[in-house]
Amino acid sequence: MKWMRERDLLIAQTMAFVQSVTGKKPDAEKPTAYSAAPAGRLPDVEAMLAVTIASTEPPTPIQSVRPAGRSEYQNEIQARVANFRAHQQRFLKEREAYCSATMAKVQATLAKDARPPRLGK
Repeated sequence: MKWMRERDLLIAQTMAFVQSVTGKKPDAEKPTAYSAAPAGRLPDVEAMLAVTIASTEPPTPIQSVRPAGRSEYQNEIQARVANFRAHQQRFLKEREAYCSATMAKVQATLAKDARPPRLGK
């Protein structure tokens, strides 16, 4: 996967940068096949990643366990979503009613004052 490789490259590059800035070597207890680059240039991240990937085992997929029924958390989320939708529907109806009432007032005003405009002035 491309994003995993990019993530690993970023992590390796960040660790190498931190080591070059602080002047510290990787932890002595944790053996690694790479070390900090000399001050002034960063190490070859591709090589560090290749060594890191070669030394690790392939990950085992994690299977999620879902309970048979809905949890309280799922029920709460569903209730909140339903309340939000009802709230939005109420706002929509109120906006439509306000718009209809306003347009009715405008049309009544226009019908009452239906004389033609004066052209002379």
